[in-house]
Amino acid sequence: MRRGGVKRTGVGFAMIMLATVCANAADRPIPCCAPPPPPIYPPPPMPLPLPIYPWLGPYVGANAGLHWTSDIGGPSPSGSTGGIQGGFNWQTGPWVYGIETDFNLSSASDRFADTQFSNPFFGTVRGRAGYTINNFLVYGTGGLAYGVRTIERGGLSDSSLHGGWTVGIGVEVGLAAYGFGPGWSVKAEYLHIDLSQGVVLPASVPINSASNVLRFGFNYHF
Repeated sequence: MRRGGVKRTGVGFAMIMLATVCANAADRPIPCCAPPPPPIYPPPPMPLPLPIYPWLGPYVGANAGLHWTSDIGGPSPSGSTGGIQGGFNWQTGPWVYGIETDFNLSSASDRFADTQFSNPFFGTVRGRAGYTINNFLVYGTGGLAYGVRTIERGGLSDSSLHGGWTVGIGVEVGLAAYGFGPGWSVKAEYLHIDLSQGVVLPASVPINSASNVLRFGFNYHF
């Protein structure tokens, strides 16, 4: 074979190999020329649930407010009141329930004709049930109530002890969320108290009385 034929054969073989390489390169992207893959971002973190403010346990506190009586067609003693309270809370998630008792002095008094009526003190024993929203506790309350009614006329005084029931609503705010000590809270509460004639000390005029209490106070939770 002549040298020219060998040369042409070699050139043809090289062109075939080049065509094969180009065909393979067309089937798969060249790494240096391929676009970069899109970035992969981690999923956003799940929001943490709001912490449930702790209300579980015993507490004691004090209160002060207004006390007024609404006897239609009769005496309506009104005045200020102040006292102490204590209780115990149980808690299931955001639900809070418990029991509370209080004892309160009252300056509520009124004169009807020539007779002076007053309510020297009252107290309650109540259940409480409510729902917490962050550090706010909104609750309803109800239970037993008692109180003394005093009648004064012509220099004579007569007192009788009455028993009855009470219902009300309130809100209590934990102060730890505002930088105060972890045990402190403040409260606002309304009670409707309905007392009927009960144990007489000594015998007195039987007078049914309904009164209202709006008070503010604080508690310390142990």
